Amino acid sequence: MVTIASWNINSVRLRIDQVQRFLSEHAPDVLCLQEIKCQEHQFPHAAFEALGYAHCVVHGQKGYHGVATVSRIPLREVSRHDWQDNGEARHVGVELLGPGQGLVVENVYIPAGGDIPDREKNAKFGQKLDFLARMTRWADSLDRPTLIAGDFNIAPLDCDVYDHKALIKVVSHTPLEVETLGAFRDAHGWVDLARAHIPAPERCYSWWSYRAYWRKKDQGRRLDHMWASPELAPQARAHKVVEETRDWDQPSDHVPIVTEFDL
Repeated sequence: MVTIASWNINSVRLRIDQVQRFLSEHAPDVLCLQEIKCQEHQFPHAAFEALGYAHCVVHGQKGYHGVATVSRIPLREVSRHDWQDNGEARHVGVELLGPGQGLVVENVYIPAGGDIPDREKNAKFGQKLDFLARMTRWADSLDRPTLIAGDFNIAPLDCDVYDHKALIKVVSHTPLEVETLGAFRDAHGWVDLARAHIPAPERCYSWWSYRAYWRKKDQGRRLDHMWASPELAPQARAHKVVEETRDWDQPSDHVPIVTEFDL
């Protein structure tokens, strides 16, 4: 069994105590982090090594974005794609070398896309759509068992947000974003593991705004995803959302998601 987790941590140095607590309590074999907000030399390697996560690949930048994959299983970096086409650190791919050998884990942080869902009025929205288009062309040529995990910044289903009608014109849940993400899904036949194990319309949020008390109003969205290639998907045995981290002191606005694989 190999367990893989993903978490937009919103600054790994600020929340390293929370990451350590999560790793101690849930012990995934691999953890994909997004929005680490640091360069590689600033990454808290020692804190991970102390918990047995001696294998680490970091693609960071100063103060913004950045992704890192840490693991108890030996791994090697296989790719860094600039799907943003501007040098931002938003992706790193690794291959597992121990248990699960040969599995490729793609760690991605898709841009949020700004506030206005119109590329003519909002360049960030256009960049998000273009990012997804580049990912789609990449996915069309994959030929290995692959997991893509991370903050997709899109809630694709009506039940993936607390109020579909209220949010249908809000970036992260617009029909155009959902359609564009659907094209990416279809390019490789990806299987959405959360919905394979927590069928719609069951509640499955992974993000709550800092602007409202999350537990009382529960105004959540499912922005974080793990999608498996067709040959990998049947090996997924369970999937969970670790909501309790949202109650921790000064938490990330995202919570971890975890999938168990029979590898």
